[in-house]
Amino acid sequence: MLRGLGRAVEWEFDRVTFDRDFSRGAVARMLVERAEHGGWELDRVQIGPDGKRRVVLRRKIIRAVRTA
Repeated sequence: MLRGLGRAVEWEFDRVTFDRDFSRGAVARMLVERAEHGGWELDRVQIGPDGKRRVVLRRKIIRAVRTA
């Protein structure tokens, strides 16, 4: 999923769902792993009435500009 915010910045989004069986610490470790190795950052977290965590991650899309 791609979405633009403003002119120069474009973001790529990824949605991840965690079951209620995962502890808060386990979810945090998994998200840190994705952030460190994939360049993702946290955009939004929703915890549903069923206990599932719905997480939206984002990262900037860097477009190469041809100079010559």
